[in-house]
Amino acid sequence: MDRTGIVLVGAGFIADAHCGAIDADPRAELVGIVDADPGRAAAFARKQGGIRYETDLDTALAWPGADAVILCTPNDTHAPIGLRVAAAGKHLLVEKPLATTLTDARALAEAFEATGRVLVAAHTHRFYDYGRAVKQTIDSGAIGRPQLVRLAILGGWIWPDWSAWVGDPVRSGGHALHNGVHLLDLATWWLGGEPTAIFARGRKQTAAELRIYDYLEMVVTYADGATAVCEMSRAHRPGSLAQRELLVAGTAGIVEQGWDGESALVFGEAGTATLPAAGGNGFAAQLGAWLDAIGGAPPAMPVADAVRAVALGVAVEESIATGRPVAVTA
Repeated sequence: MDRTGIVLVGAGFIADAHCGAIDADPRAELVGIVDADPGRAAAFARKQGGIRYETDLDTALAWPGADAVILCTPNDTHAPIGLRVAAAGKHLLVEKPLATTLTDARALAEAFEATGRVLVAAHTHRFYDYGRAVKQTIDSGAIGRPQLVRLAILGGWIWPDWSAWVGDPVRSGGHALHNGVHLLDLATWWLGGEPTAIFARGRKQTAAELRIYDYLEMVVTYADGATAVCEMSRAHRPGSLAQRELLVAGTAGIVEQGWDGESALVFGEAGTATLPAAGGNGFAAQLGAWLDAIGGAPPAMPVADAVRAVALGVAVEESIATGRPVAVTA
């Protein structure tokens, strides 16, 4: 079996999740790791059994067997590094968001379209069982045409300290682009409509000294009249908290998942049913879908959707800053 040789760029904590997915898929092979910090690159390479490591991206892109890149660096580096990957003729799976500006997101999309290589943004929630189960239920027609999504993902502080790049609005793009895009993309995917406007507000809940809003409320309206109400938090206590609540209401029924369980309920004219528990490895499913796309299958996360997610996140930040609804332009 031909295996896709993958270079990881960025040896932060999220790289471990991608390594686990690579190890579990016989179609993939980890070729090496690139990180600007030579000590961190060497440590990561040792942990992965002595793989190659490098601080220079162009050198790594020329390694024998390097077919593709998984990019796990800070958000503001996605566009410049991604363009170098495209120029080298490699496929790319980039941690969300695709970029921190709509201009950069479009430039990446155009660069990979020109090379014929596969570009996918890692919106992992599309690949967790709960996200896919809700989408499959909607597509089956069990709840009719979806009209409302209410989605809340609430968690505690996960960043190491005040100097973390995610707390810098220039480097991260703000919390709406760093974490809020998960909800914005998922709700839009479920509804299947075209977002037209966003009204949002943010709070610096953990401390007034924060430069980003760690708590977000976002209301998205769609061209067909549907609405998504999304609540995203990294400000809840205790820090280990991880809670999710979702409801999708359609013209013929409702899908609902409460605070106290991972399985979801479907209420419809035909009765009540239970969807599978939301387990599974989203990173593994995401990697598999990317490899499928490299092999010629339609991408499970189209580039246009990744660009639209950036447009949504940018609109949220603008709405918070202005206190007004903002039109979405993808």
